[in-house]
Amino acid sequence: MAASVLAASVVNAARLQLGRRARQFSAILAKDGYQGIVRRVRLKASDWIRPRSVVWSVFPEDVMAADLLRPPVTVVPKIAPGEPIVVNWVMEASGRGSGGHTTTCRIIKYMERRGYVNRVYLYDPFGGDHKYYQRISRDYYGITCEISDVRAGMKDAHAVVATAWPSAYAVYNARCSGKRFYFVQDYEPFFYPAGTNSVLAENTYRMGFHGITAGRWLAEKLSHEFGMMTDFFPFGCDTAQYRRQSSSKRSGVAFYARAGTPRRAVELGLLALELLANRRPDVEVHLFGERVGHLPFKFLNHGLVTPAKLSEIYNRCFAGLSLSLTNVSLVPFEMLACGCIPIVNDADHNRMVLDNPHIRYAPPTPHSLATALEALVNMPDFEATSRRAAESVVSASWDDAGAAVDAAFRRALGA
Repeated sequence: MAASVLAASVVNAARLQLGRRARQFSAILAKDGYQGIVRRVRLKASDWIRPRSVVWSVFPEDVMAADLLRPPVTVVPKIAPGEPIVVNWVMEASGRGSGGHTTTCRIIKYMERRGYVNRVYLYDPFGGDHKYYQRISRDYYGITCEISDVRAGMKDAHAVVATAWPSAYAVYNARCSGKRFYFVQDYEPFFYPAGTNSVLAENTYRMGFHGITAGRWLAEKLSHEFGMMTDFFPFGCDTAQYRRQSSSKRSGVAFYARAGTPRRAVELGLLALELLANRRPDVEVHLFGERVGHLPFKFLNHGLVTPAKLSEIYNRCFAGLSLSLTNVSLVPFEMLACGCIPIVNDADHNRMVLDNPHIRYAPPTPHSLATALEALVNMPDFEATSRRAAESVVSASWDDAGAAVDAAFRRALGA
C-alpha cells in the first residue's frame, strides 16, 4: 500500500514538472522562436560545465601574507640631485582594449619622457603566458621599459605602484624599497556583489598607500572614508585620434555594450535603445565593445574596435549613451571630441569628474535615457551644438594628466 502511494506521488510530481516544462517551452517558442530555446539550452549547459571551485582574482597566499595589523616597514631611498626617479608599476596581465591599461600606459610613457625610469611587473593569478602579455604590452599599449613577472620579485625603487586591487596585495607584501602608491581608476569594491572579493578590494584602501586617482570623486571618497593621502589627475582625451569630421553624415546613436562590465549598466542601456528603436526606427543603433547576440531591434554590431574605427562610429552618430555606475570611463570625452553628444546617467560622481556643459544627464531609467537620445536626434541646430562640444575638449590633453601624476610623485617623494 505504502509503495503504491509513493509511486503515485512520484508520477504526479513528474507529471506536474513535465506539464510546467511543456508550457514554458511553448511560451519561449512563441515569444522568441527556436533561437530562444537554443539560448536557454546554451545558458544551462554553460552553468552545468562551469567549475564549482573558486577562481581567484588574487593569489590567496598574497591575501594571507598581508597582515594589516602589522604593516611592513619600507625604506624610501632619497633621490640625489639629477638622479632619475625609479618607479615599479605592478599591473594585471591584460588583453587588448582595456581602458584602464590604456590610461596607465599613457601615464607610464609620459613619465618616461620626463626622465623617469619605469619598470612594469605583471601580476597574473590566472597562470597566463607571460611572453604573450609582454608582447601585448609592447605592441598594443606601446610600453618600451623593462617588463617582468612580479612573482620573481621586484628591484628596489623610489616608488612602487599598485594599479588594481589584486596587485595591491603584491605591493603591500613586496620586500623591495620604495614608497607605496596606489594608482586608482575606479572604486573596485563596487565591481562585485557583497562578498569576499568586495571586502578584499576594500581592504586595499587600508594599506597606507598614497593614492593617485582618476578624477576628484575617487580622491575625495578614499580620503574621507579611509583616511588615505590622495592626489588626482584630470581625464584627458586623445584628440589626435578622436576628432570631429565636419563632412560626416550623422544618422545614429552609439552605445558601449560590454556585458561583462556590470558597472556600465549594459542591460539598462539596451532597454533604452529598444524604446528609441520603437519610436524612431529610422535611427541607426551602433553597438561596440564586444559582439552582441540577438536583440529585439536592428543594430550595427561592431564588437571590439580600434580607436580609429571608434572615431568613425562617433562621427556617424548624433549622440552616444555612456552609463557609469561607478567612476566614469574615457568614453564621454572621446564622444565629445567627435561632436557626438554623450548621454550620461545623472549622478554626483559623474557630474564632479566630467564637469562639461555639453554633456547631457538623464535619470537612469529606460524612458528617460531614450527621451534624452531622441531629443538630440531631433535637435534642429545640432551641427552648432556638435561643433561647440568638440571645441570644449580640444585642450583636454593627456599631458595634463601626466603632469599631475608627475607632480604628485615629486611632492610625495620630496624630489
